[in-house]
Amino acid sequence: MSSSRVTAIHPLSAIEGGRLTIEGSEFPVDGPILPEVRIGSQRARLVFASSTRLVAIVPPGLEGGRVTVRVGEGSGVTAFVDVGVPFAAGLHQVDNPVFDRDGNLYVTYSGTRGQTVPVSIFRVRADGTRETFSSGIVNPTSMAFDPQGRLHVSSRFEGTVYRVAADGSAEPFATDLGVACGLTFAPDGTLYVGDRSGTIFRVDRDGRAVMFATLPPSVAAFHLAIGPDLALYVTGPTLASYDSLYRVDADGTVTTRYAAFGRPQGLAFDGRGSLHVVEALAGSSGLYRVPPEGEPEMVLAGPGLVGVAFDGRGGLVVTSNETAYRLTAAGVS
Repeated sequence: MSSSRVTAIHPLSAIEGGRLTIEGSEFPVDGPILPEVRIGSQRARLVFASSTRLVAIVPPGLEGGRVTVRVGEGSGVTAFVDVGVPFAAGLHQVDNPVFDRDGNLYVTYSGTRGQTVPVSIFRVRADGTRETFSSGIVNPTSMAFDPQGRLHVSSRFEGTVYRVAADGSAEPFATDLGVACGLTFAPDGTLYVGDRSGTIFRVDRDGRAVMFATLPPSVAAFHLAIGPDLALYVTGPTLASYDSLYRVDADGTVTTRYAAFGRPQGLAFDGRGSLHVVEALAGSSGLYRVPPEGEPEMVLAGPGLVGVAFDGRGGLVVTSNETAYRLTAAGVS
């Protein structure tokens, strides 16, 4: 019987394809066969192995929830990981999904530039039922609810933000916003819009926009979130080796909160006020919690992620371009 011991798993949440680091001792790596790692009932592929650390890929097809992680016949602490499972597929998501007050999730099919698609926005009920919500918006990009609970969505093709009624009909709310991407509302109803060519707009309740701040242009999109401190937090991937997480004060002053993300994407604050940022860089892709000071910590592993949303009821969704995965927030708190 092997004397190997598992002592820790990092991170404690993942989706299929995510990389889990298993720490321990006396893993049998000197022989012709690497140790067997099982996540739930399935065998996982190893991509790194040493006597004290293994890195395994979460296999597809797991039932989800809290599943065990085992290394051969090893002993030690019982190790678990929270696995998210597909909640909605067949999407084209380029920023965060959003939850409404009733816990329904809104996701997009954004399409290629200028493409008109049959459905712009889908609504996914809590039981996973997906339904058509809104059509006719070209390249729906980012979504946000205002303090009154009204959905807004940006069209990066038209440079317009639409207000979407409860029946899915849409009307322009603000126009001439460049390549309009990220959206977020302040508690007073002020809307912030990220034009990926380098401008953050501030939009009042009547849809009038003024330039608020300037950032380096993005090759993909700006992603925005308002913090508990009422500052604006922004990411926007560039062609640089490393990209920044920015903080923008109420007067438009821009500072760098963290400067070493590889390809930061969507960002959101959880119910406790902790900032989370999606990192899409291959090899370190996942969801990171950013503390008030210090280095970000990966709390969920998963490949190709672009967005994150917290539902306020102890759950969250992360999305790749094509799929939304749902899991409880307990593992990332």
